[in-house]
This record gives sequence, C-alpha cells and structure tokens, in this order.
Amino acid sequence: MTDDSFDLYDLRVEVVAPPGARLYCSAQAGDWFELRGENLFLPEGQGFSIYSLAAVLPLLAAKQRQTHDNDWMTTDAEVACPDPNCPSRLRITRIGTRRFHHADTTATRKPDA
Repeated sequence: MTDDSFDLYDLRVEVVAPPGARLYCSAQAGDWFELRGENLFLPEGQGFSIYSLAAVLPLLAAKQRQTHDNDWMTTDAEVACPDPNCPSRLRITRIGTRRFHHADTTATRKPDA
C-alpha cells in the first residue's frame, strides 16, 4: 500500500485596519477565525461577516497548499474588505500544518490504489 498522506496549512484570517479607522463590515481590528482542514473556528461570541468571508473564501484552499516561492499566492496575504468604503483588510497567515489521508477525505479511490 502506498502512503496516501498529504499536508495542508492551518490558516488564521485576521481583520487588520489603520488605527482609529471606522469599519463598515461589522468587524473590529483583531477579529479572526482559523481554518483547520475544512473547518472554520471562531472565538466564542465573535461573529464574522458573510460578505468578508465571501471575499477571502476563494483564496483559502490555495493558501492551505504548498506553493512555489515565486508564486504570488505565497507572498500576497491581504484581501480588501468587499465594502469599498471600509479600510479594513483580511490578513491570511499560515500557522501550522496538518496531515490528512486521501482515503479519509474522499470516497473516490486513487487510480493506483
């Protein structure tokens, strides 16, 4: 049997903003969530705007994976708030790795299995 394991980065997405800035996305600077595998975790009692989540969501699967040093996905880590009047950004940080196994994540068999 071949090793069917792979690693993904755990991510933290944090709201960052200029000091004293007025935010329009119901967030406060420092609000965050973590993505561990396919699961989102928020601190107890903290919400997160679905519009802000929609802005960052398409990038998260790519940020979870190892990327080439020259790939912009490796270096670019901030996403603008979707409200053009809001000065906040969503900073994506890789915070660790987690090991998964193909057989535990899908019912589709690998061709060599």
